[in-house]
Amino acid sequence: MKQPTRSIIVMCAAALVGGTGGAVIASDATGDHVRTVTATATAPEVVTRNASNPTGTLTAGQIYAQSRDSVAYITATTNGSSSQSTSQGLGLGGSGADPYGGSDGQDQGSSAGTATGSGFVVSSDGYVVTNAHVIDGADSVKVKVGDGATLTAKVVGVDQSTDIALLKVSTPKPLTALQLGESNDVQVGDATYAIGNPYGLDRTLTTGVVSALHRSIQSPNGYAINGVLQTDAAINPGNSGGPLLNAEGQVIGVNSQIATSGSTSDGSSGGNVGIGFAVPSDTVTRVVSQLRQTGTAKHAYLGVGTADEATSTSNVVGSAVASVASGGPAADAGLRTGDVITKIGDTTITNAEIMGTAVDAHAPGETVEVTYTRGGQQHTAKVQLGTRPDTTTAASTTTAP
Repeated sequence: MKQPTRSIIVMCAAALVGGTGGAVIASDATGDHVRTVTATATAPEVVTRNASNPTGTLTAGQIYAQSRDSVAYITATTNGSSSQSTSQGLGLGGSGADPYGGSDGQDQGSSAGTATGSGFVVSSDGYVVTNAHVIDGADSVKVKVGDGATLTAKVVGVDQSTDIALLKVSTPKPLTALQLGESNDVQVGDATYAIGNPYGLDRTLTTGVVSALHRSIQSPNGYAINGVLQTDAAINPGNSGGPLLNAEGQVIGVNSQIATSGSTSDGSSGGNVGIGFAVPSDTVTRVVSQLRQTGTAKHAYLGVGTADEATSTSNVVGSAVASVASGGPAADAGLRTGDVITKIGDTTITNAEIMGTAVDAHAPGETVEVTYTRGGQQHTAKVQLGTRPDTTTAASTTTAP
């Protein structure tokens, strides 16, 4: 079902254009385009918390106390020699008093500047997760974990398709890592805790609940990130890359974007209205493992543009095929525009977001059974998933799992 237009703020506290301050990357997301998939991989090594509470449920103060020294302050700088951000459809704002990109007299044509954001430790030997958009285009990246010293970080790998980056710092002693939980177990109404550096305010804690599941947001390279968690915990510019925690102190998502009410009278983007989006931890686990092993992440590709069944002429519940990428896996298997996909493997498809999440669970090269209806008749096709292109194209802009 087609959704109303909403303004999305990618919460990097200062843009890589025009100096320091509170500017963010802004974009619009419309419709029900489902485009992102990820490969299955093993979880990275993490340090499990000391579960002194037998119920597993902690107070907000306990969660903060055990997590704050694992949260990082990220500073990414560019001297202007790097190419401009490759993010498609994401504009880089200004800085100063308006954290959403209002003009304060800075040179908007310059690519030199500083971006700040958040991150968190995922293994004791110095691996740190943040958002890809926080460090996009940077010549150098600095990381300050907890109360520790500010250190130069190595960029191990970046995955624009899920807006996840993995950094590595060298420290004289082991760091305390946060545990990556299972976002698949999250339910609407579960308590959430966000820790980050909004507006540069070091390690700020905010609380809320999981407001919705299976949201879809746009990644820096134009594909969609599926299975996203929506929360009403207050997250703002500077929270990008920080952890969204559950009541057991486990990371269930990486805070990445907020929705706003639109632009203000002076042309700047509106503020947080209590709708935040976090990349789910199940996705983060798969991507981080790949980045740690090879420096890159590969994603399965079905090669169709999708829409919910309400936008099709069929009354079948599923996800309608709005377009088929020429030469893609779906085309090779005989799928056509107008087909309604009702099942992928063992997963029943009821909308485009669930379809994207279902493909996310597979790796490039795997063969899956795709059940679909055409002309009132049910069909099944065996589809060998391909590897998704690095960026969307004219043929796949509205597509893609």
